[in-house]
Amino acid sequence: MEDHSLKAIMAISFSFLVLFVLIKLVHIMWWRPKSIERILRKQGIKGTSYRPLRGDKPEMDKSFKDSPSSKPIALNDLVVPRLIPFYHNMVKRYGKVSMCWFGSIPRLIIGEAELIRLIFEDNKGGIVHRPVSPLVKLLHKGLTTLEGEQWSQRRRLITPAFHLDKLKGMVPAFSSSCYNLIERWQKQVEPQGWREIDVAPELEALASDAIARTAFGSNYQEGKHLFELQKEQTLLALEAYNSIYVPGMRFMPTGKNKRRYQLYDQIKGLLQNMIQQREDATRRGELGGGLDLLGLLLQSKEQSENDVTIEDVIEECKLFFFAGQETTATLLTWTMICLSMHPNWQEKARQEVLHIWGTKIPDYATINRLKIISMILHEVMRLFPPVPIFIRYTTRETKLRNLLIPAGSELCLSVMHAHYDTDYWGDDAHEFKPERFCEGVSKASKGQVTFYAFGWGPRICVGQAFAMIEAKIAVATILQHFSVQLSPSYTHAPHLRINLKPLYGAPIILRRI
Repeated sequence: MEDHSLKAIMAISFSFLVLFVLIKLVHIMWWRPKSIERILRKQGIKGTSYRPLRGDKPEMDKSFKDSPSSKPIALNDLVVPRLIPFYHNMVKRYGKVSMCWFGSIPRLIIGEAELIRLIFEDNKGGIVHRPVSPLVKLLHKGLTTLEGEQWSQRRRLITPAFHLDKLKGMVPAFSSSCYNLIERWQKQVEPQGWREIDVAPELEALASDAIARTAFGSNYQEGKHLFELQKEQTLLALEAYNSIYVPGMRFMPTGKNKRRYQLYDQIKGLLQNMIQQREDATRRGELGGGLDLLGLLLQSKEQSENDVTIEDVIEECKLFFFAGQETTATLLTWTMICLSMHPNWQEKARQEVLHIWGTKIPDYATINRLKIISMILHEVMRLFPPVPIFIRYTTRETKLRNLLIPAGSELCLSVMHAHYDTDYWGDDAHEFKPERFCEGVSKASKGQVTFYAFGWGPRICVGQAFAMIEAKIAVATILQHFSVQLSPSYTHAPHLRINLKPLYGAPIILRRI
């Protein structure tokens, strides 16, 4: 009798468990998405209708696959339809605020500059970075991935490393990296005085060398293995980021998962070794911590007692390598392409450099006098933003202006649409016109905040001053020694992968001045 009762109880319990799971699945896969869709449509938000499980993911993938991203375009063709075709079509069809679906997650495409600003400025904790799979976090768990008080503490730790007095001490390292590049190019252009060179990998090496020197006081050759490992890990992380994560997927022993964890262990081991060598040298009194990022982070770690661990230092070093090297190299590459396409601006910039420095080594004291180069760099970042799209996520119901966004929604901030918006930049928004920035960023777009190359608000890129100083010195040094001209073999094919890059490189004809 008791056995029958126990079996009956177990059967009922199992039935309730199955029923609970089914109800939960229906809630996640149908009721909740449809409820959010109704809320958004009542507010006048247009877009695609929800379809269980897949949402618009197949169409997103197909739009990128069908996009002629591998085909060249004319130098003056629009790049937005080419780089983000799905989002471009959505904005064109449904407006600057429209709705689509990433699986069962509602995604609002925000192409309106004012709303983008409000989202960036949110500091109430309701809008956070998009939750990502643990496979993406293998790339790094640095400052940009943190939220709340943990982010605030880490930001306070990192910020002193980018104060102007610290950046001033890094200028010699920037200059050394630049002059190594100049010497290499001078040898290549001899004896005829000119040569065609693909500057994309050259500028990537320059940015890597500068990061290595300013992060670890080492040179590019010593850090080269680390850069290559991180580049491979970045591609794997990007693939995971753009996929719908299935819980438990990280434990599957697939070939890519195995490689992800191998890279994670190798990168961590290299950084642990660098940190151990630095700490040993400091204890022996062989150096005083130095002005490089690692020295400053270790100093901050000692001063903050138990708030910061060696693991934290490792993650920030990984982020610095990833963000600093990729974005600066991309900015410099597009700058060389734009200067080659617009020789009048190239000559204006060169005359500014020669007037300020002549043939001397650039110094920190006069960097801010490079007004024309600053205008050029900002215009390049407007046309070719390093990160064309930011993804955010609402943890609770959030009100932005007159828009009420339900919890659990993704916000796709289309920086490219804001940067090409003719309402703010004029009918010539697609043209290269650095004079827009002659009175600074704030007055470049009719007095509105519509320039988001470094993000905006409290989480604006902590390294933006670092990146701009490095880029100014690099451009100024190159213009001191060479004129640049687009090679006939150059193929204009902007391509979005990790950053926005020229798919077929940047072959430039360098001429010695």
